[in-house]
Amino acid sequence: MLNRLPLTESLLSTVGSPEQAELLDSSPRSRVWRVRLTDRRLVIVKQITDDGDTGADASTRFAREVAGLRLAGRTSGLAVAPAVLATDLPSRVMVLEHVNDLGRTDDWMPGYAESLARLHALTGPADAGALPVWSGPTAADAESFLALARALDVPVPSTVPAELADLLERLDPTPHHALLHGDPCPGNDLRTAEGVRFVDFERASLGNGLVELAYFRVGFPTCWCAMSVTAAPLTEVEDVYRTTWRGLTGKDVPGDLADACAGWLIQGDALVERAHRGTVDQLARVPAEDFEWGYVSARERLVHRLGVVADMTRDHDHLHAIGRLSSALADRMLERWSKLRPLPTADARPWY
Repeated sequence: MLNRLPLTESLLSTVGSPEQAELLDSSPRSRVWRVRLTDRRLVIVKQITDDGDTGADASTRFAREVAGLRLAGRTSGLAVAPAVLATDLPSRVMVLEHVNDLGRTDDWMPGYAESLARLHALTGPADAGALPVWSGPTAADAESFLALARALDVPVPSTVPAELADLLERLDPTPHHALLHGDPCPGNDLRTAEGVRFVDFERASLGNGLVELAYFRVGFPTCWCAMSVTAAPLTEVEDVYRTTWRGLTGKDVPGDLADACAGWLIQGDALVERAHRGTVDQLARVPAEDFEWGYVSARERLVHRLGVVADMTRDHDHLHAIGRLSSALADRMLERWSKLRPLPTADARPWY
């Protein structure tokens, strides 16, 4: 295993010599090892791979992750990510601090929410350009959502197109500079004695932190293990997030959480894993087929999000018609496909 480690002479001179290495589970887009050095320290070695990308694309992902990790490492308080110890751009290898994960705990969400707020609060307007801006829903997504309603024979209220257009404007990430993880899913959060630390920053960006706080409501939309959070736990985690943000920035969290949830609802790419995003109109597939990602189907994910948006927008000034359409769409889907299951609850999250 040692002779397979992609450690260049410059990396070895910086971090030391390896004594033992263990290949860990990771996405097809990277290779990750836990390495024991001859001085007995543990480090993580991660190499970004092509996985069908061009070398330029893989190098972009490498640069994005390193930039995100370095921004996350600026905190003078509790760490929210592992430290970057060394990097080698030609081989797309980074050596990271090893984080000792304490593993399973039933009450995992408050600590997650606190660290998420700490992560988001680390950056501001002065960091514009340090990472790409968050990529949210587009006009094409809005049209696909309307086409889905037509395909399911659900009447579209006359004001919905205008509400969708206004929603896209409000979701413009340009005025916001929170450090977004990009994929804050189970498995990318490590529980330590000092708090949660996040790993895998390949999709890091700058935008409004509410798009990741919305994960609790809309079922973790970029994750294979979709989950629901209800009632008291949901209130607690959102209070923890907002209180932490306010304590760090002196301001209330900007924006509208209902907007963020509606944004995830209309994005068909949030129904499939990363490798399939941007390939076809995923919402257009829903009437004809149900496709699984992890142990939850696309229709089940979509019904959950429709219900969330319907519940959040009953008395909403700007999303009332979208909410009524969401409620009608959820009803129609449950009538047509009566065996759709609710999402598993978050207290049953998978552990790695």
